Amino acid sequence: MASLAELAGRLGLGPEEYAAAGAGAAKVAVRSVRERAASGRRGKLVLVTAMTPTRHGEGKTVTTIGLADGLSRCGVRSTACLRQPSLGPVFGIKGGATGGGRATVEPATEINLGFTGDIYAVGAAHNLLAALADNHLFHGNPLGLDPSRYLWNRTLDAEDRALRHLLIGDGVPKQVPYRSSFLITAASEVMAILALARDYDDLRTRLGRILVGYGREDRPIRAKELGASGAMAALLRHALEPNLVQTAGGTPALVHAGPFGNLAHGTCSRLAIELGLATSDYAVVEAGFATELGAEKFVDIVTPAIGVDVDAAVLVVTQRGLRVQGGASDVESAHPAPEALRRGLENLEKHLENLEALGAATTVALNRFPGDSTEESEAVRGLCSRRGVVAVDARGFGEGGAGMEELARAVMRSAAEGRRTRPLYPPGTPLVRQVEIVATRLYGADGADERPEAVEGRTHLESIGEAEGPVCLAKTPLSLSDDPKRLNRPRDFRVAVHRYSRSAGAGFTVAYLGDIETMPGLPTRPAAEAIDLTAEGAVTGAY
Repeated sequence: MASLAELAGRLGLGPEEYAAAGAGAAKVAVRSVRERAASGRRGKLVLVTAMTPTRHGEGKTVTTIGLADGLSRCGVRSTACLRQPSLGPVFGIKGGATGGGRATVEPATEINLGFTGDIYAVGAAHNLLAALADNHLFHGNPLGLDPSRYLWNRTLDAEDRALRHLLIGDGVPKQVPYRSSFLITAASEVMAILALARDYDDLRTRLGRILVGYGREDRPIRAKELGASGAMAALLRHALEPNLVQTAGGTPALVHAGPFGNLAHGTCSRLAIELGLATSDYAVVEAGFATELGAEKFVDIVTPAIGVDVDAAVLVVTQRGLRVQGGASDVESAHPAPEALRRGLENLEKHLENLEALGAATTVALNRFPGDSTEESEAVRGLCSRRGVVAVDARGFGEGGAGMEELARAVMRSAAEGRRTRPLYPPGTPLVRQVEIVATRLYGADGADERPEAVEGRTHLESIGEAEGPVCLAKTPLSLSDDPKRLNRPRDFRVAVHRYSRSAGAGFTVAYLGDIETMPGLPTRPAAEAIDLTAEGAVTGAY
């Protein structure tokens, strides 16, 4: 593994531009990111997305890491840009989020278990605002914050379903009790703000815009009015600095921020992306979930904020995933099932259409697993060929960068085409129209309907000037539709907007297409049960 000095040197960073932050990790100064982004140098931006995922995941992180290593082996400078793992999934059903096999980011255990403390800082800043708001209520409530219209809850970076519904302030003198909840820290608006903030001034301004609730005559009350934004920004001062680590193949990796893939945009920080683009020939960025969620939000929310476009997209596909979309059971999908896979190709075709609608030059990465069928691989290649898309085996898990060189060369050819992504709708498009455009063009819906609560909420946001900016659609990732049971390529359906919520600091409005759980629960056998500490102080099982 490379030393921090050697790793930073590969990005052209001098010793004054970064500081060690634990074993094998460094924090890069925000000032350095801004200076390098302003230099005008820009590498190619590669977006890694996927088909509709199963509960097993389709391997976007492994593909992102392996592709970055494959590009390095092809003689170009590359950087992998990834979200930080949340302790919720690490201890829950999915386990760690640092890749696997020979395609990992290191030090994997440290990254999975708290890393540089950024997520703890987000939680502290979020809960500080909650404490200041409650303190304001206790000491006379001069702003007139209505406890029944208090929007800000509390957060914890753990999956704890017992905290979904709470009564706050019960038994506390002079305080009116109110209903509230906890959400997982990745779902906090503070995390989304951290991921989108340009610099310290932008961070503080965005935090100040957070909608805490409403007072008399429907007046919005914001974090700035409670005197919270400065202290929150202070807690996040180091969390805003991108984290530099490396892949198992020695390629630089920026692992920074972890916004929720539903209530937010589900990718790493803008600072990580800007640093990767300014210091590398290729910045490889993973977006959460599939094309209709992660890729859409990346193109409609993230790239306009940064002022860049995607040069090439990689669509991660697995035979197992296609079998599930074609109707195979979880057990059946682990083995060759040619008929189910052929039916599931409709799902792949729709995701290819989605990337085409977003303007992306696309390569399919067929993430290979032991026991995959040659016949089924050829069926995937056949569909891709008919659509003019190259499909390449991705063997990063078993072979590391060496198994990703063919994909790397294909991505380089794709990026050289000169195509650029484009948002689905122009700035100023009405909120409900944004929902309709995304639902019809990317989900394949016939239209979008608003429930009465959604109409009321949208009308209210419009009345206070808070229906501006892009929409962030929150729905199930397990289907192209808003119904997790509708697999493959659903047709003849409409989506329903249940409600809206405003992330004023992040700058987008969340539209809920169904019930989205912001505080997950642990499974029957949590991954935490396999994590342990040896007598020598070494952690085992945190992958």
